[in-house]
Amino acid sequence: MATFTGFDQQDFDVFTIDGLDNRMEAIKTSIRPKLEALGHHFSPVLSLATGSEMFHHVAKHARRTVNPPNDTWVAWAPDKRGYKKHPHFQVGLWGTHLFVWYAVIYESPFKTEISQAMKQHLDEILAMVPDDFRWSPDHTQPDSTVQGALGREGVLQLVDRLRTVKKAEILCGISIDRHDPVLTDGNRLLERLEQTFSVLTKLYNLSRPAVLTP
Repeated sequence: MATFTGFDQQDFDVFTIDGLDNRMEAIKTSIRPKLEALGHHFSPVLSLATGSEMFHHVAKHARRTVNPPNDTWVAWAPDKRGYKKHPHFQVGLWGTHLFVWYAVIYESPFKTEISQAMKQHLDEILAMVPDDFRWSPDHTQPDSTVQGALGREGVLQLVDRLRTVKKAEILCGISIDRHDPVLTDGNRLLERLEQTFSVLTKLYNLSRPAVLTP
């Protein structure tokens, strides 16, 4: 793998470029190679931590015909063909920050089982996930809330909602502000991502219901 150099301000500025074609061209040339590098780097790490072979998928935004994407990402899942129906991991950029997620999104047919597994292990999850990690109910929005502010009841609501609301999602992870110097230092950023994944892979394993256990 070529040396991973991190992300710079230009990468985040891509999301201010007008027009689908121009923004997609900038994503392809400046951000996508870095996401590919992260994909290759972390596939074996995540495979080892989860006990399932993990394949990386870089967002192509292929279905877009008019609106340019406001974020882009690489995702890892135990499926060569796609990640959306599986609980998975993501690293990506909004114009304001980098995000790292464990994610169960609305396409997953396993949401009820995952919700039940998370509820069963809720106290373990809350003890294991640091209070400054963030939770989100929607991968299409940049906002999220730290666990310390949500508390047990707030996290439980998100877990229950995953089971009871058809389009519900649940994401847990971190965000790093675009101006944080760690982003421009490739080695330090890889370290931060590795530390984050060491928590999120435990969450993945605890949340994995029997139907998904290899």
